[in-house]
Amino acid sequence: MKRYLLPETGQYYKANLHCHTTVSDGRWTPEEIKVRYMEAGYSVVAYTDHHIFVPHNELADEHFVALNGVEIGAIDSAEKKTRKNCDFGLIALDPNITASPEWDKSETVPDELGRYILMKYDFDFVNAVLRDAVKQGFFVTYNHPTWSLAEYTDYMRYDGMHAMEICNYGCVVGGHDEHNARIYNDMLRAGKRLYCIAADDNHCKPGLPDYFGAFTMIRAESLTYAAIADALVKGHFYASEGPLIKTLWYEDGKVYITTSPVRGITITKPGRNIALAQDGGNLITEAVFDVDDDDGYFFLTAIGPDGTKAYTNAYFTDEILK
Repeated sequence: MKRYLLPETGQYYKANLHCHTTVSDGRWTPEEIKVRYMEAGYSVVAYTDHHIFVPHNELADEHFVALNGVEIGAIDSAEKKTRKNCDFGLIALDPNITASPEWDKSETVPDELGRYILMKYDFDFVNAVLRDAVKQGFFVTYNHPTWSLAEYTDYMRYDGMHAMEICNYGCVVGGHDEHNARIYNDMLRAGKRLYCIAADDNHCKPGLPDYFGAFTMIRAESLTYAAIADALVKGHFYASEGPLIKTLWYEDGKVYITTSPVRGITITKPGRNIALAQDGGNLITEAVFDVDDDDGYFFLTAIGPDGTKAYTNAYFTDEILK
């Protein structure tokens, strides 16, 4: 039986799910973000300023959805100059949510510049905040683990996220190798079930063109807050730095994908059995891969002519085959 992994119906809407404005440490105002991102072909922006939740429902119209959010985090103050940290994006799934989750501020510390009050750098404490965020109606993303200096023993202890950033363009522009397919696969192999997104994390400061470089394509029935939020929860999206994924479905032990012209498409599974579809030096627009009942999970990566990539979410065989 044919099962669409990305919905057969609906439209794709280009989204930036990690964004900073003049509300915190960005250079563009929320209104400027809307104008410039719409000019670049985006229909959705999640406003996730640092540690301050400011709804922007007034920016929404029939051509643009402003998702309300906030980025929260913690820094390990014991590590001094090489302090590792963790940051999470909280995106409200209902535009009527007016405040972000609270926590015991006596258990927090200021950041190194004294700008924000951060969570206590403690895994149990952070996970409790994330659980509360999910209960209160937020879509939670784990942001830029490479920039955060996270090691395996760190990122494997976070729970409750809906998704993680498989690519953070702002960090890439800043010189970090924030391409995190390996970290995503680590999490999947350890039993975590979560999606992947790509985002700009833009601050738009002079000399740092950290915008329009990574995005999430959301497949939804309409360009409304409710439809976009529903698509996020259901995983009806993919992450990209450039290549486009057009269709994705499973049928009779195989997964099928069609894309914009790319130089190769891979499927990643828990073991070493990664398969690559390519045609010498020619570009391709489709691929078919075998999926076995005992594979556990898989995700696909499309590699563009310039080396940029698009990533599907992970799909789990016990869900697809039931």
